[in-house]
Amino acid sequence: MVAVEAQETSKNVHFSLPYEQVPQVPDHMDTVPKAFAHTARQQHSQVGMRKKRLGIWQEYTWGDSLQNVIDLALGLLSLGLKRGDKVAIIGENDPEFYWTQYAVQAIGGVTIAIFTDANLQEMEYIVNHSEAVFLFAHDQEQVDKAFELREQIPNIKRVVYWDDKGMFGYDDPWLTRYTDVQAEGRAHAVKNPSAFEDNLAQGSTTDIAIYSYTSGTSGVPKGAMIQHRNLLYATYHTRDTVPLYNTDEYLSFSPLAWITEQGLGVAAHAQYGFRVNFPEGPETTMHDLREIAPSSLLFPSRIWEGLARTMQMKINDGSWLNRALFGLFLPISYQVIDLEDQRKPVPWHLRALQRLGNLAVLQPLCDKIGMTRMRHAFTSGAALSPSVLRFFRAVGVELKSIYGSTEMQGATQHITGQVKLASVGHPIPGVKVKIADDGEIRIFSRAVFAGYFKMPEKTAEAFDEEGYFCTGDAGYVDEDGHVIYLDRVKDMIRMKNGESFSPQYIEGRLKFCQFVQDVMSIGGDDKEFVSAIVIIDFENVARWAEKNRVHFTTYVDLTQKQEVYDIIRKEIVEVNATLPPPARIKKFVILHKAFDADEAELTRTRKLRRSALEQRYADMINAIYTGRESVTVVAEVKYRDGRMGRVETDIRVADV
Repeated sequence: MVAVEAQETSKNVHFSLPYEQVPQVPDHMDTVPKAFAHTARQQHSQVGMRKKRLGIWQEYTWGDSLQNVIDLALGLLSLGLKRGDKVAIIGENDPEFYWTQYAVQAIGGVTIAIFTDANLQEMEYIVNHSEAVFLFAHDQEQVDKAFELREQIPNIKRVVYWDDKGMFGYDDPWLTRYTDVQAEGRAHAVKNPSAFEDNLAQGSTTDIAIYSYTSGTSGVPKGAMIQHRNLLYATYHTRDTVPLYNTDEYLSFSPLAWITEQGLGVAAHAQYGFRVNFPEGPETTMHDLREIAPSSLLFPSRIWEGLARTMQMKINDGSWLNRALFGLFLPISYQVIDLEDQRKPVPWHLRALQRLGNLAVLQPLCDKIGMTRMRHAFTSGAALSPSVLRFFRAVGVELKSIYGSTEMQGATQHITGQVKLASVGHPIPGVKVKIADDGEIRIFSRAVFAGYFKMPEKTAEAFDEEGYFCTGDAGYVDEDGHVIYLDRVKDMIRMKNGESFSPQYIEGRLKFCQFVQDVMSIGGDDKEFVSAIVIIDFENVARWAEKNRVHFTTYVDLTQKQEVYDIIRKEIVEVNATLPPPARIKKFVILHKAFDADEAELTRTRKLRRSALEQRYADMINAIYTGRESVTVVAEVKYRDGRMGRVETDIRVADV
């Protein structure tokens, strides 16, 4: 087992194990497709992937996967794809998505995954900026996007689709079926039987594997050039602290445009040979999750927040006995994990009561969300509130934070038995962490990217004189070697009185409330106090309203009910009690709509675009700080018959 106690080797540099001491990735597995091909041949007859289609799990052995990859790779060669060419992919998580990445990279190409819900402008920018020459599209919806952009993406030679539902009327030489490309590959193999192996062998660990586009919170997305070694070492560094086995079950749900899914999903599957399960669709994920009961799982923080709210509502909707048992045993479990967090001994009677609670109510609750066999539950992306981490640990799911970014992948993580809820864990073995004089976290490891595509100035700005990646995040390392993440350096807010606070810290605690879906806290040099714009969780609040006979007609109407303001105020008061006085929320509004990525209010990974939100809701923010009791907004309403209407709504400004 790798020692994980952080230690200081020079001024302000912390690590668990120097990257020089982490063993090298084997030469025969030094690229992602080489690792995939090696594992596939070792486990040829074992099931490597499962995809649920029409309610039935379809199984693919490693041999099936390898043959699909070989056929596709050779088909692309016959269509003219050259080493160094770029291929964009847009679609849901499917075996075909994985196979496309392995195939393109096996012949020296670079893949670019695009978020499925990307709008036309975002898709056009990424396809053109990356200089992609082929576009793989999942289904009719994504093919239609490509046709709308056809004149704007002249570099695309061919669009390849793998789901032909609804595609029978399409007839265009620009469009090709996935299986037809594979048929070309089989014909190419007859004439060039060694072509796949020859191309695979040419791959180098420092070749670029993917361009991963940043979320664009501070401008246009940047194409981070990720080498094969970056992807491989992201999980190779953790093979002792987070061991993965070929008997493990993994659920591939997080978007493949997200770097964390590329590392923990695509690259780790190739390295460790675990089985990847693909749900039928986003709407069936929770049901499929229970069927799979995976041993490892990666969800972004917003999914974990939603799961926590769902579990609380399930308890509230349960029988009086279940509610009573939950109310009895959850506080006991909280006591146990708090003592563990403080490194204090747990009395035997508390441990016994915790085990009884697990059997009586907590384990059955975990079973309902498919987490009875969970060994490695990860959260990444936006910061997750310690309240959510604490809740999942209390119910028996040891949820672990991974701190990272597109450019550096995972840099710190919680280690089993050494979880500190206020932190984002220890530096991963092979990672060095340095805290700059201004409090910025800086990272050095083999997983750090090679630079931004076509942006040499931005690349130069991303590294300091010692080669550390400048994360732009504020934080520090505590006395136990845990990294404490605060917020983005630019987002730390200083009040008029000189006090500063982290908006994410406040927002994370409020989002643990079962009635709050999203929130943006507001403050600054010109502000006397902190305020908040709250987005309600419509499903949970509507259910609460029905049980409490609060009548409403639309989402907009529900948001402005006095009773809804009262329950949100109660939650804010509870959160305020955990905050220092300068950071406590004094006023709030409940927004008439949810924040929307399509309106540039959120990134595709659901992070707030603060500057855009502050501009869009400037009148509302002004009303809060000028003492007005309400502000009028124009809201779009969708009626049950599908009609759209526009109504003027008065958004109330409430005191806490």
